[in-house]
Amino acid sequence: MLDASPNDIAPLSPYREVKPVRTAWSLHRDPQLAVRELADGLQHAHLGAVLFFCSTEYPLDALGHALDETFPHVPVSGCTTAGEITPTGYGRGCVVAIGFDRRFFTVAPTLIADLESFDLLRAQCLVDKLLGECRRQSTVSASDHSFALTLLDGLSSSEEQVLATLDAALGNIPSFGGSAGDDNRLAHTYVYHRGHFHSQAAVVVMITTPLPFEVFSTHHLRPCAEKLVVTAADRHQRTVHELNAAPAAGEYARLVGREVARLSEADFAQHPLAVRIGERFYARSIQRIHADGSLTFYCAVENGIVLTAMRPTPILADLEQVLTELESRLGPPTLIIGCDCFLRRLAIEALGEAQSASELLRRWRAIGFNTYGEQHHGMHINQTFTGVAIGHPRPDATDGASHGA
Repeated sequence: MLDASPNDIAPLSPYREVKPVRTAWSLHRDPQLAVRELADGLQHAHLGAVLFFCSTEYPLDALGHALDETFPHVPVSGCTTAGEITPTGYGRGCVVAIGFDRRFFTVAPTLIADLESFDLLRAQCLVDKLLGECRRQSTVSASDHSFALTLLDGLSSSEEQVLATLDAALGNIPSFGGSAGDDNRLAHTYVYHRGHFHSQAAVVVMITTPLPFEVFSTHHLRPCAEKLVVTAADRHQRTVHELNAAPAAGEYARLVGREVARLSEADFAQHPLAVRIGERFYARSIQRIHADGSLTFYCAVENGIVLTAMRPTPILADLEQVLTELESRLGPPTLIIGCDCFLRRLAIEALGEAQSASELLRRWRAIGFNTYGEQHHGMHINQTFTGVAIGHPRPDATDGASHGA
């Protein structure tokens, strides 16, 4: 399915007449037909790179082969999802893709195949390599006009270490990303690089552009008075056995006013917990309850941390306000690449606001996916909408790029 507003690729005055990105999506269940539909919407003489997000309902080996055959001369990166954000809003069981025009973007991806051994030396070599590729191909300073996108296996327990290490190597280069999903099955999640889907791995994509952009993150949660102290945890498994010296599931159920046996993902979405760092609160979302009464989280937890109960405020109003503020700084976006926590989508659906959310995402030209966690400047976070807003070319601008904190 093509973008609702196809691009004119006339060669004259490209900054005025050509849209820098194309988007396409497909509901075809056959991988060959799905990728053919993507190609119909993305292929043109100046296609420089493709970024995609797909449901795990596809036969992934066949999908990877079709992508490799169809786009043999451009880098293709992507991951599996817990839901997609298409040109028409929320999607399910589909594949969505972005095609970057090489006149506006230099895109350099790489794979981290071994997350556990990823150290600062490897991180620095990776960043230097990607920046080198962008410098060779771009007409603007890669150090000043770049951002990094990270896609990680959403069921890995190495995300915090990898992200912190990578952030140290990136320095002032802003970064964001999302953890791959598997349609809420919590079984197998994958990232894609050079024709193959990989587990226990990450893809890092360096993008250099003269267009204005800003990396951002937002959530609609506000702190309550109630606190829960982690008194027994396995930090490596992200599992909490006790909260306030009581069985974790029972203590959480008491907090939200539910019986343990009736707790569900909807409760986790509507009654999150968060850790305070400085003046900001970062959600620590619950992934699952175990038979022994322990709770496994999507983010790092360890003994002694204090978790604050959070209350939701209107989720779509918060996102609309943030995007409006971005527009005031960048102008109307040509594209927003969005990493939207799947628990936010569950909350939106429970509120009966899925159609309104889809309309908002469509109006702001958001493309992306529902994640098992988001990444922002080296931090692994939950229950946020995190991404990058990319503006239109500014004919009167002397310096065409900016990046946010």
